[in-house]
Amino acid sequence: MGVGGEDEGLRRRGCSCTKDDFLPEESFQSWGNYVRALKETPTRFINRVTTRSLDSAELVDMKARSQHEMKKTLTWWDLMWFGIGAVIGAGIFVLTGLEAKTDAGPAVVLSYVVSGISAMLSVFCYTEFAVEIPVAGGSFAYLRVELGDFVAFVAAGNILLEYVIGGAAVARSWTSYFATLCNHKPDEFRINAVGALSENYGHLDPIAVVVMACICVLAVLSTKGSSRLNYVASIVHVLVILFIIIAGLTKANIDNYTPFSPFGPRGVFKASAVLFFAYVGFDAVSTMAEETKNPGKDIPIGLVGSMLFTTVAYCLLAITLCLMVPYQLIDEDAPFSVAFETVGMGWAKYLVAAGALKGMTSVLLVSAVGQARYLTHIARTHMMPPWLAQVNQKTGTPVNATIVMITATAVIALFTKLDILSNLLSISTLFIFMLVAVALLVRRYYATGVTTTADRNKLVFFLVVILGSSVATSAYWGTSDGWYGYAITAPLWFLGTLGLRIFVPQAKFPKLWGVPLVPWLPSASIAINIFLLGSIDKDSFIRFGVWTLIILGYYFLFGLHASYDIAKEFEKEKGLGNDNHLRNAEEGGVAVPNN
Repeated sequence: MGVGGEDEGLRRRGCSCTKDDFLPEESFQSWGNYVRALKETPTRFINRVTTRSLDSAELVDMKARSQHEMKKTLTWWDLMWFGIGAVIGAGIFVLTGLEAKTDAGPAVVLSYVVSGISAMLSVFCYTEFAVEIPVAGGSFAYLRVELGDFVAFVAAGNILLEYVIGGAAVARSWTSYFATLCNHKPDEFRINAVGALSENYGHLDPIAVVVMACICVLAVLSTKGSSRLNYVASIVHVLVILFIIIAGLTKANIDNYTPFSPFGPRGVFKASAVLFFAYVGFDAVSTMAEETKNPGKDIPIGLVGSMLFTTVAYCLLAITLCLMVPYQLIDEDAPFSVAFETVGMGWAKYLVAAGALKGMTSVLLVSAVGQARYLTHIARTHMMPPWLAQVNQKTGTPVNATIVMITATAVIALFTKLDILSNLLSISTLFIFMLVAVALLVRRYYATGVTTTADRNKLVFFLVVILGSSVATSAYWGTSDGWYGYAITAPLWFLGTLGLRIFVPQAKFPKLWGVPLVPWLPSASIAINIFLLGSIDKDSFIRFGVWTLIILGYYFLFGLHASYDIAKEFEKEKGLGNDNHLRNAEEGGVAVPNN
């Protein structure tokens, strides 16, 4: 079935749920076809690893597979408030207390500074891509263009995991603050099923499921409507944050800052890795580029502006909390509400809880909007069933993708404790942000037909040095208390970055907005993200590995063959005669149709 025929079929069937809505590709039309496809797996895999998409393919051809256009209704003002609404939520209102008490003490403010620097570097990388490739796929589309289908799919699986886990964590935190608002202990509204399930999965949270159902309704109705609701909720949220800082500092006791760093530098960086979760969400704003009126202007202002505000707010809130009460007495579930109660301002805990609920509602809404757009663009490539790529004609939103993602989020939120979710989320996020920084360096320094073979080999060598030294630094941090190793790994990173700057000429320059100080800022983003990965616990890496194996299993059984078939259909439709022409087109060269 051709791509054009497939689109006609989708329009005709609407929201039907037949086999062809999920597996319409040639490889799945019969068992014989599927067996042949499986036998060709090595050849197809090499093809997908070595091909890259075009900017124009993501901007035009991929969007055409959604039946209808998303409506361009957002401005920089919408994006900035989406960014604030997406980021300031469970991270600051829950994890601040958890990490201050168990890992960093009052030095948790330094943890926020470290993770904030890492997040800001990632914001720069995301912004350049979002301006140049303003599509709903976000980092999936960026990686597909620069690093190829396979790397993009591995990242896509972790992007989806990031959103599901992030939403589940915030939904469970919503329940904790709702309980304090109702004058109950944070965990009282959960159902204890530890006898039937393990400790980490036995505290059932039905309220989180109800909250996600309400968010689903809002997300599918209208993007602009979601923006207005988020705007109002975020303003209320900012006012509550200002109240917490001002009122909290009136009860400050400088003695609570002694000792400042009871767990030492290792505790600060361990907390930074977990608190990176508090900055997750800005990538959801990049998925709204397709619905932005003027991406070249609106995206940089919206993304960078919201991140600057968020970082300052986080540091002030962390300082306030640790000045109000000794870090040993901070409540892990609802730290700010309980802190006000501890200092004799019991009435304020209701205001704080209400503000936290407003903030977390905004996070859930923006997350629901963003994750659906990621899944939509992934489905456009047929790595996921194309049924998920459909955009509703009336609402202009991806209804199918929204419902599927929120259902998965609700199931995870029902069972899983916050600390399990936050660690696993940080791994996925740091991994993806590292890949986006690598992709940006590839975008700037490599272009088919421009970069010579010698320059390409130098680029690969310096990238290996940057990545290798960053991994070595992270591994040394995780396994040793000494400093000698850094005397080797840090200079190697510096020399790798310097070599890239001096010996490899840039092949591309941004048309509208670009990351400053290339290659230093992207290289620093790679180093910091990998370094923070070294502070995450072993069990979280095991869960991350299991999830990666699961998505690879899906890829080799379904996603690989579906995307390969669609690439071949695309080749025929464009009049490209062979694999070499397809590869040239997907790598960024000029595809010349055969005569």
